[in-house]
Amino acid sequence: MKSQILIFLLTFCTGWVLGQTKDEQVKVVEFSGKVVYEDQNGDPAPLPYTNVVVVGTNRGTYTDFDGFFTLVALPGELVEFSRIGYQTVEIKIPENLITDRYTWVQIMTENEYILPEAIIMPWPSKEHFKHEFLAIDISNELRDRAMANLAEERMRELRDHMPADGREASAMVIREQARNYIYTGQTKPMNIFNPIAWKNFVEAWRRGDFKRKK
Repeated sequence: MKSQILIFLLTFCTGWVLGQTKDEQVKVVEFSGKVVYEDQNGDPAPLPYTNVVVVGTNRGTYTDFDGFFTLVALPGELVEFSRIGYQTVEIKIPENLITDRYTWVQIMTENEYILPEAIIMPWPSKEHFKHEFLAIDISNELRDRAMANLAEERMRELRDHMPADGREASAMVIREQARNYIYTGQTKPMNIFNPIAWKNFVEAWRRGDFKRKK
């Protein structure tokens, strides 16, 4: 009888110890913090819509308008910070945490693109510059052409067809991703019920934007 009790106690204690070790290994951590960048004045500013992803998993999030984020992670996992136009950064959650919360402030650095060298040569002399300046053709034909290029219709056409640069394209992609996250799991609202969209449509119709151009 004593032997059976002893075996039962040893088995129970062993299982309890293994259970405690297993629980300690899979301890969940609330990983939160803020993502910032250096603005034009050299001060830290929040960086919204930065992707924060646990490497090798499907767990992740993105920072809000104030640069804050929070997600669930495990000790020892790698977390990646990425955003278009900025260098990607990876950090590791410490494995020897004594609490179930870990806070981090990540500073993002803009990507630097090295352009080919360009050498600008000045005029050889002031006399040469004066001669070329006085020889500029400022006839009425060139003046009329300049005024035509600065006309409101021409400027509107350029605004509508000018391709977006890198910063504008990045902002459009981030805004589209944010809209998709907002309406995840539900139907997006239709602009047919949007009074502002109807107002813009009527104004465009009155301006003749839908007329076929020759």
